[in-house]
Parts: sequence; structure tokens; C-alpha cells
Amino acid sequence: MKTIGFILFPQLTQLDLTGPYEVFARLPDTQVLLLAHTLAPIATEKGLSILPNCSFADSPQLDVICVPGGPGINACLTDEVMLDFLRQQSIKAEYVTSVCTGALILAAAGLLEGYQATTHWLSLDLLRMFRVDVRTERVVQDRNRITGGGVTAGIDFGLTLAAALFDKATAEAIQLMMEYNPQPPFDSGHPSSATEEIVKKVQEAAAPFQEQRRKIVAEIAAHSSLTKRS
Repeated sequence: MKTIGFILFPQLTQLDLTGPYEVFARLPDTQVLLLAHTLAPIATEKGLSILPNCSFADSPQLDVICVPGGPGINACLTDEVMLDFLRQQSIKAEYVTSVCTGALILAAAGLLEGYQATTHWLSLDLLRMFRVDVRTERVVQDRNRITGGGVTAGIDFGLTLAAALFDKATAEAIQLMMEYNPQPPFDSGHPSSATEEIVKKVQEAAAPFQEQRRKIVAEIAAHSSLTKRS
């Protein structure tokens, strides 16, 4: 029996969680836990509530840790209870993983330093501040670290991990059952294909929040550098 644990926190992006959850819930002999500080409902970024089914304190050893992203990661970057939980679980976990800006939480816990990893395109520069070897692929695997890009990349990530845990045929069967056959109506899902105008519009809308996050990351990265030198 494999045990996969998702980390929940207020204002997470629900598709970062529910995309890969849909894949993992279809795996054979697999238990999926939704972990949080308490069992109180978690309100996601857009208001959808999700119920945790296990607290950090009661969690068994996980085979897979998965951290989603979202606006709520800002508070998680300095949440020592959560970061310590991730550090302890990562010692024996088979895979340590994330979707979207969940990678920044792993990095804040010191779990991506020296690894190749990715995150949402708006936060790639922030991930670099944690001395991570940043990549831009949709899913990046480096040893037992697997990270997915922004939001919808969580499904690709989930299928990649399904194949790693079991086999390609298992992952392909789940993909078919989910009818995961994306044919987007517009070619603007990445800054490399979107028009300059659209990229600028998204960057400008996100700028105030990204600047707030940048300050948090810079402070953590600076403190980490001082600690290593002392």
C-alpha cells in the first residue's frame, strides 16, 4: 500500500491539488491523505472548501509528499511547523514533490537546494533565489524530486508520478479513463506562445502580489545564506 499525502493550507489553488488527486485516487493499492494543521475545512483561493482527513501530528510516514501552490504559500514559507513536517517526512519518503508554487515551500524547507526543479512561470526567478537549478519544462524529475509547473501541469505531473510508482501502462490507463486529451482553444497557455500583450497584462496584474512574495523569499534566502556561513 502506497501512501500519498497532499499538504493543505488556506488559499491554495484547488486545481494544483485536485488535478493530481484525480490521478492518484485511481492508482491501485494507494491511500491519499489530505494533510493540514487541523481537520477544519480549508478555503481555497477561489472559495472552494476542502476537508483535510489527517493532521500533521497524526500523519503516518508518507511514500509521497505533494505540496500544491497558490496565493496562500506566502504564509507557509515561514510556517515552521509545516516546514519541519516536510523535512522529517522527506527523510524516508520515496518521492518529494510539488505542483506550481508549492515548489517554493519545498525550497523554503531546504528540500530543493542542488536539485533541478520548476514552478509557475511567474515565480521561476524566486525559485532561483533558493539556489535551485531552475528548469522550464512542464514536469521536472531529479532523483526523487518531481516538480510540476503551473496549475494544469499538475495532471501531467500526476501521470508522471503514477508511472514512476507503478508503470507506464497504469498511468496510460488512468489518462484514458480521465480522457485527458487536451486541445486548448487558444495557444496562450505559456509565455513562450502567448502574445506580448497578454503576457504583459498578466504580469502587471500579478506584480503587487509577486513583489510581496519576493520580499519574503529574499529574507528567507538571505537568512539561509547567513546560517550556512556561520
